[in-house]
Amino acid sequence: MRRSRKKQATGVIAVAVAVLSATATGCSDNGPAAPDAAPDRAGPTSPYTTPSPTRSYALSKPPATIPSIRDHQAARGPGWSRTAQSAVVVTKGSEELADEGRLIAQELKLGFRGTNAARSGDVELSLADGGGPAESYSLTTRDGRVRITGPDEAGVFYGTRTLKQAVRSGGAMPEGVVRDRPDRPQRGLNLDIARKHFTAGWIENRLREMADLKLNQLGLHFSDDQAFRIQSDSHPEIVSDPHLTKAEVRRILALAARLHITVFGEIDSPGHLGAVLRAHPQLQLRNVQGVPRQGAIDISKPESAKIVDDLLREYTALFGGAWFHVGADEYQALTVSDPAASYPQLATAARQRYGPGAGVQDLAEGWLNDRAAVVRDQKKRPKAWNDGFFTGGVVTPDKNIEVEYWTGREIGARPPVSYLAEGRKLVNLNDEYLYYVLGEPNQFTYPTGRRIYEEWTPLVLRGNEPVPQKYSSQILGGRFAVWCDLANSQTQDQVAAGIRRPLQATAQKLWDPRKPARDWQSFTALAQRLG
Repeated sequence: MRRSRKKQATGVIAVAVAVLSATATGCSDNGPAAPDAAPDRAGPTSPYTTPSPTRSYALSKPPATIPSIRDHQAARGPGWSRTAQSAVVVTKGSEELADEGRLIAQELKLGFRGTNAARSGDVELSLADGGGPAESYSLTTRDGRVRITGPDEAGVFYGTRTLKQAVRSGGAMPEGVVRDRPDRPQRGLNLDIARKHFTAGWIENRLREMADLKLNQLGLHFSDDQAFRIQSDSHPEIVSDPHLTKAEVRRILALAARLHITVFGEIDSPGHLGAVLRAHPQLQLRNVQGVPRQGAIDISKPESAKIVDDLLREYTALFGGAWFHVGADEYQALTVSDPAASYPQLATAARQRYGPGAGVQDLAEGWLNDRAAVVRDQKKRPKAWNDGFFTGGVVTPDKNIEVEYWTGREIGARPPVSYLAEGRKLVNLNDEYLYYVLGEPNQFTYPTGRRIYEEWTPLVLRGNEPVPQKYSSQILGGRFAVWCDLANSQTQDQVAAGIRRPLQATAQKLWDPRKPARDWQSFTALAQRLG
C-alpha cells in the first residue's frame, strides 16, 4: 500500500535514518534485512521467517477468495502485482506444471518462460515432495515474487486459483504466506442432463467456474425415464435427441482433466430406465395384473442385466476416471405394500437365487451388488444412492460401494447414522440444502446459497441436524445437485445464473466447514467482484 502523504518530509527523514542504521548494523527493527535473492525454497510448510525490512507497509491481510483460504501468515511488504516484465516459470524437475503455468499466465496476461529461474515480478510454480496432504499448497509472496508449491499438480493448480482471485478481488497478491488445503476429498456438482439437454459448451463453462472454486468432481446423470443423452455404440436404439456425441464428451473430459476435475457418469437402474425401456418394452416391469411400472426394469429377466451391463461397460470405458454411478434409487417394485404379491416373478427369482427366505428386496440388493461388480471389473469405484441400500434381508449390500446420501423426504428412508455405523463411506447430497430442482415440484424451492453458507456442513447429511463428529472421516465430501424434473421451467442460462451462488457457498463449506469469517452480505459482495 502507499504511504500517507501526511508529514511526508518527516517520513523521508525517518526512512533515511532507518536505512543508515540498517547499513551500519546489518539489521532493522524487523529482523535481518531480506537479501535480493530467490524466494525461500524449503517447501510449502516452511515458516515465514524473513519479513520485509521496510516499516512503511501495514501487516498484510488475507487474499479475498472463494473458497476462503484456511491460513495466512501476514507480513509487511507491497505484495505482488503484475508488471510488464512479469512471467510465470516452473522450477527444474517440475516440468509437468507447464499446463498450469500456461493457464495462469494466460489468465493474468503474463508471459510464460517455462523452466527458468524466477526473477523479480515473476510467479514460480514448483512441486515439493512430502510437502503436505493431497491437493494442498503453499503460496509465498515476498521480494516482489510469488512462489506456489504443493505435493501434487492439483495443489499447485489450486494455488494459481487463489492468485487469480486475489488479483481479481484486490488487484494484487498480499505479502505473506498462504497455507491451504481442502477439508474433503470429493467436492463438486451433480448435473441431470437426461431430463434436460445441456450443450457441451455450457457444461465446459460450468467446469471453468468449478475449477476456480477448487471443486474437483462433476457427476453426469445422463439416463432416466425422459431421455438417454449420450451417443451409444452398443445400443444406439435407446439414444434420445438432442444428445451429446462421444466426441463432445471426450472434449468435456479433456478440459476437465486440465482443470483437475474428474467427470463420472451415472446409469441409474433398476429404476429410472424409461428411455431404455421404450426401445425394449419386453423388459419393463409389470405387476400381476400386467400393469407396467414407469421406468422400472424387470430384474428377474437375464436380458435386463445384459443390456444394463452392456451400457455400464461402454460408458465406464468412455468416462475413465475413478468412479461410476449405478443409481439404485426408487425402484417401484419396492414401493407397494406387498412386493411379493404384486410382483410374483421377482419373488420367485429371489428364492431361486438366494434361498427360501429371500424376498424382492434381496433380489434388488443383489442387482445393486452385481452392477457394482461390473463397474469394479472396469477398475472404477461404484457409487449408489442411499435408498438402494437395505437392512434385514438375506443379501447385504457391498461395503465398497460409496453411499450417495440424498433423501430425507422418501417414506422409510434410513437415517445416515445407520449407514455410518455399518462402517460405510458417504457422500453428502442433502436434498434439504443441495438440491436445485427445476420447476420447484414436491415442495422444493430454489436455494440461494445462504442456508448452505450459514447452516450446512458435510456432517449435515439429512435435514438440518449434523451426525456425530466421530463419523467425520467416513464422509468423503459432497456435491450440489441440479435436477431437471420440469425441464422447461428454466433455460440453460437461467440455470447457470441460479446455481452460481449456491455452488459458491457449497465450495466454501466443502473446502472449510468452519463458520466463515465473512457474513453472507460480505460473501455475496465478494462473489460479485469475482464475477
